[in-house]
Amino acid sequence: MVVMKSSKPPRNRGFYVKMKLIPTSTFCFRYFKWFLWLFISFYFFISFLITHKPPSSTTSLSKTTLLHHPYSKSASNALIESLNTTTIQNHPTKSFSKFNSLKIYIYNLPNKFNEDWLANKRCTNHLFASEVAIHKALLNNEDVRTLNFWDADFFFVPVYVSCNFSTVNGFPAIGHARQLLTEAVHIISSEFPFWNRSHGSDHIFVASHDYGACFHAMEDRAKADGIPEFMKNSIMLQTFGVKHYHPCQDVENVVVPPYVSPESIRKTLAKTPIDGRRDIFAFFRGKMELHPKNISGRFYSKKVRTVIWKKYGGDRRFYLKRHRFAGYQSEIVRSKFCLCPLGWAPWSPRLVESVVLGCVPVIIADGIRLPFSSAVSWAEVSLTVAESDVDKLGPILEHVMATNFTSIQRKLWDPDVRNSLLFNNPMVEGDATWHILESLSLKVNSWSIKRARLYSQ
Repeated sequence: MVVMKSSKPPRNRGFYVKMKLIPTSTFCFRYFKWFLWLFISFYFFISFLITHKPPSSTTSLSKTTLLHHPYSKSASNALIESLNTTTIQNHPTKSFSKFNSLKIYIYNLPNKFNEDWLANKRCTNHLFASEVAIHKALLNNEDVRTLNFWDADFFFVPVYVSCNFSTVNGFPAIGHARQLLTEAVHIISSEFPFWNRSHGSDHIFVASHDYGACFHAMEDRAKADGIPEFMKNSIMLQTFGVKHYHPCQDVENVVVPPYVSPESIRKTLAKTPIDGRRDIFAFFRGKMELHPKNISGRFYSKKVRTVIWKKYGGDRRFYLKRHRFAGYQSEIVRSKFCLCPLGWAPWSPRLVESVVLGCVPVIIADGIRLPFSSAVSWAEVSLTVAESDVDKLGPILEHVMATNFTSIQRKLWDPDVRNSLLFNNPMVEGDATWHILESLSLKVNSWSIKRARLYSQ
């Protein structure tokens, strides 16, 4: 029997180089092969990094995919128009912007909620027209507006409720507001998932009339009706704001200035420069009742305007007029002090007009919360007089005139202050819409935490 010896195959020792000229006992020989192996591995790794290209961020989407999305039935016109091409360049989910990468999606509601109201040209120019101005400015802001609703931090609901002007007195009538808003929310909640997933907490409305989200011109009725239940989680951009508790601001809100046409201001200042001659000491034009208790039993302006008229109507220092005058801005730009007493509500467009035309505003509205306090140092550019001290207006204004009037006026005339209270289209850096977006951007992080909790529930 022959026994065959199997030979053991040689162990594969990998790739190495044997240097016969170097004695095998040296340090260099012992570790050279490992240095060589590391060098070659590093070379191929660097080559891979240099030549490798990351995948393109452009996502190709077919028309069919987007148009048949279950929540795209009411997508904005701009989004639908963009579908005329076979691919869409997606916005990065959080691209860099001035406002903490804020992204807002604007619902494209049927025209009866907004565009149809513009048939009346007053809709874009009256004191409540910020609801129109904000909508238009957002539509034209490519930095903040997103056409991809999945990218949105907030959702803007463009409903114009202040353009229904009374045929009796010409004032905006908002009795239809609640029904109109109810219909709008029904549409967006049934055709999109976003309202229901957050209970409306990431949705923005504009309430630019007397008592904000209560949608009534009379305070007692506004308080009684309260904020519509379905809107109590949402964010309100409203002209109404007070420092104490009030049921009509018991909602997330940003106080915004009433609307004053930038074009009208430019025309006025073109005729009379802001640093021109001011020959009127104290100015007010508006409603001043001799007998303020009207047929409804309510006291207009809490009697403040009546006291002003009775006390100073015959004072030559005070230029007081009770009747309307289309060219009243020409009177403001000639005035040193402009009285801004409350009406039914504490705020008034006179406040904005006074500031932008360089007349020191005299605010007579206890507890009023003023817009954009981080941008406008109100204490330095205005005077605040308590409603109970209105009969002392003369001595108060004379004292200011003799002491720090020049300092107040110089700060008031800062173009940045003027710009911050005007709505431009397109938006201008530092204007009213800009400050609204800045305020909303500060809410993004807190809202993200809140949204995460809602989704987890």
